[in-house]
Amino acid sequence: MKREIWEWTKAIVIALVIAFILRTFVFATSVVEGASMDPTLESGERVIFNKAVYIIDEPDRGDIVIIQHPHKNYVKRVIGLPNETLEARDNVLYIDGEAVDEDYLTDHELEGTGNIDPIEIPDGQYYVMGDNREISKDSRNGLGLIEGEDIIGRSEVIIFPFGNMSFTR
Repeated sequence: MKREIWEWTKAIVIALVIAFILRTFVFATSVVEGASMDPTLESGERVIFNKAVYIIDEPDRGDIVIIQHPHKNYVKRVIGLPNETLEARDNVLYIDGEAVDEDYLTDHELEGTGNIDPIEIPDGQYYVMGDNREISKDSRNGLGLIEGEDIIGRSEVIIFPFGNMSFTR
């Protein structure tokens, strides 16, 4: 009987240690607050984000990322990468002079892009925007350029509400 209790105790402790390691270094959850990522992510949805992906890789254009900010975390989409020149004219985004196809946005969301004067993105920084361009607080109006170390993960899966469960790419 003692041996069985000991085996169960070891199994539970090992499971807790593995869960702690995964939660701390690999995956975590975040709740989407507000409508800045509509229609891709809705307010109140809970997403799993991958914390380890940017240890071995860099954020890419189009990634939905979690940004650590002093007062709260933000969920935004990476639009501009380090060492690129970004601008927008008449709701069309240009990177290094080439128009970018933002196929994840509807015409309505694209209308909120507006005009952005050319900006050179320094090394180690990123330009982010919400998908709901008309109301999003992002690199255009409040967040500014985002340091690479402030990007703490990439959104992977919507896990709640269960009816909305899907990948976030």
